[in-house]
This record gives sequence, structure tokens and C-alpha cells, in this order.
Amino acid sequence: MSLSGLPVLLRLAGRPVILLGTGEAADAKRRLLERAGARVCDEDGEASLAIVAIEDDGEAEAAVARLRERGVLINATDRAALCDFTLPAIVDRDPVLIAIATGGASAGLAAALRQRLEALLPAGLGNLANGLKAARAAIRAKWPEAGPRRRAIGAALASGGPLDPLAEPAPDAVTAWLEASGDSSETRLVRVTLASPDPDELTLRTARLLAQADRVFHRADVPPAILNRARADAARHECAAAPREPGPGLSIDLEMAR
Repeated sequence: MSLSGLPVLLRLAGRPVILLGTGEAADAKRRLLERAGARVCDEDGEASLAIVAIEDDGEAEAAVARLRERGVLINATDRAALCDFTLPAIVDRDPVLIAIATGGASAGLAAALRQRLEALLPAGLGNLANGLKAARAAIRAKWPEAGPRRRAIGAALASGGPLDPLAEPAPDAVTAWLEASGDSSETRLVRVTLASPDPDELTLRTARLLAQADRVFHRADVPPAILNRARADAARHECAAAPREPGPGLSIDLEMAR
């Protein structure tokens, strides 16, 4: 399975973005760009991005062709085949932003998922993010090495942890966590037997272990789709068996059920 696109967050404050079109669709895109601080301009503007929200197909295609000749990256509303980039549905818990995209397959599906997440995520989630940012120096001082620091943060943010992001932590939760936290440098090797090659059938425990692991040892028949559930920077090692001394931190040893 490959990505249909690379999700990125663009800093648009003060930068020009071309917006073409009138009506509800164009108005919605204008509001979105203004919230991001972009400077909305017409087709003559010197911009690298453009949103074409023109209703007439012929006019929209002509505008896309003109802009593409200039090397401008384009989003054409409701015309996925003409898009260089798409605009996701957004859940905003500033500074936390969650973008939901379907590659242009269904804006309705993206909107439905956004509504579910809006109900799930606490209003104070942004305060937790800001608290972690403010405590960055203190966190580094407590756990100077990257591995223990990552594991300590992961454990705190896990379901039921002191900083569980879905549980509306108290305003002083980060400070209280730092004062109470112990050592996170222990070595662990967890062996997991997979009952199915389908990543959607991973148990919650296995999914959490993969998300936290520093390295993953696996047999050759473990599907890439399951390995992709591990952190992107977790080392992968295909082997017949995990070593007796796998290294510091959390290691996962994956094999398929026979």
C-alpha cells in the first residue's frame, strides 16, 4: 500500500494564494485561506498555490491550464483529476490540527470523519500541546537521551496515562507528570504472534506496542502493511529470531501464527 499523497502543513501567513471563482464554494475556500493568514489574490498575483473554484467546467479547465503553465500548484474544487493538491477536512484544536483527506474520493466521508473527531477530542487539547511545548527544556533535562524521553512521553500520552489526550488533562498535568515520573530506560522485548495478515485486525495492545517500539524484529512473512504500523523511525530487522540482547528500549518480535 502506498500513500496517495504526502500530507504537509503549509505556513501561509502573509503569503499570496490565488483564488478564482464566485459562489459558496469560493467563499468557503476564501474563509479557509484567511483563517490560515494567507493573502488572497487574483490570477495576476505572484503565487505558488492556487485554488480554482469556478463552476463552469470549460472555464475551470482553461484557468487550470493557464496557471499550470506558470508552474503554480493547483486545487480545483470538485475536480480531483485536475488537482495537484487537495484540501482536507480540518479539526482545529490550536495548535493541534488534524487533517482528514480521501484523495478526492469523497468530501462527504472526510466531513463525516471530522464530525466524529470533533465530538471525540476535548476542547482543551491545545492546552496540553502548549504545556508540552513549554516543558520541552524540562523534559530534555529529565530524559537527556532520545529513547527514554520518547518512551516516557509515549507512556504518559497513552490511554489512561497521566497526559491521555482524550481525557481532558488538568491545566497543571504536565508539571505533575514531570514531578512524578521515574526512569524509562529499561530494556524490553515483547514477542507478538499475529493471528492475521490484515493490519485492521491488530489487537489494540499490538497496535500500541508497534507505535511505541524502538525496533521491530520480524519474520519474512510479516506483511509490510503491518510493519507500516510501527513508528517511521523504528528500526526494522528481518530475522529468524530476535537476538537475546535486542538493545535498549522497547523491541517487538513479530511472527505469523502457524
